Amino acid sequence: MSDSAVGADGRVPAGAPAETIREAEAGVLIEDTGGIRRIVLNRPVAANAVRPQDRDLIIESLADADADHGIRVVLLSSRGRHFCSGADLTTLNRGPESGPPRVGDGMRRIMTGAQRLIAAVLDCGKPVIAMVQGPAAGLGAHLALASDLVVAAEEAVFVESFARRGLVVDAGGAYLLPRRIGLQKAKELAFFGDKLPAAEAMALGLVNEVVPADRLEEAALRWAGRLAAAPTTAIALTKRLFNASLDGDRAASFLAEGMAQELQSRAEDSTEGVRSFLERREPEYKGH
Repeated sequence: MSDSAVGADGRVPAGAPAETIREAEAGVLIEDTGGIRRIVLNRPVAANAVRPQDRDLIIESLADADADHGIRVVLLSSRGRHFCSGADLTTLNRGPESGPPRVGDGMRRIMTGAQRLIAAVLDCGKPVIAMVQGPAAGLGAHLALASDLVVAAEEAVFVESFARRGLVVDAGGAYLLPRRIGLQKAKELAFFGDKLPAAEAMALGLVNEVVPADRLEEAALRWAGRLAAAPTTAIALTKRLFNASLDGDRAASFLAEGMAQELQSRAEDSTEGVRSFLERREPEYKGH
């Protein structure tokens, strides 16, 4: 994946080689470098709206990153002015010509589509960082908010666009928003669909860091680099504990924490962490 070969707007210069043209036509680009898997939304002319095939590729890439010991962190980013404008609504009513719709068809489509994508981010054993340079709306906002860390440019905004389009919140919004910012603020954002600037999102705890646009990639890669050198299994277990704690009681959380501690104590990185502390040196984690 070469940013020099394909413009920031996703357009290909005249006379570009065939492989560059194919890359530009792809809705999602994937690149692995130094333990970092970068998943890039690559439809800037469509505001990076996610089509079903794009969604499925992201889900597959997250599952693959989870299973690949060489991948230590996932970075979600996009090309162009928008981070992601949500699901591609031009495909909303398309489907196989198999007769009249049946009760449950729409619910099944949502649960196996947008919700499955958000679950893939939440359930990925590797930490996921969202790098948000511009508007993130609907599914796009939830794709960022489901990530473990969010780095945003000052120009970024988050929009719960569903009600503005006559739709009910989906893509895990009814689960994510109240847990992130509380019930009343979640209702405000969902009912009105007003733009939430990056600085306000950070004040609410939805964003970890806000930086000028020209420093966004540097900031995101700095965090990705730190996580790529971190004890991967310890991070994975911690992520799972934190996410599960939102849904369970204290007894369940304490039990899960104890089990995770025992599992991690047998990891090579755990031994290295203790040894390096005793030897007063920086640890060299291998991710296992």
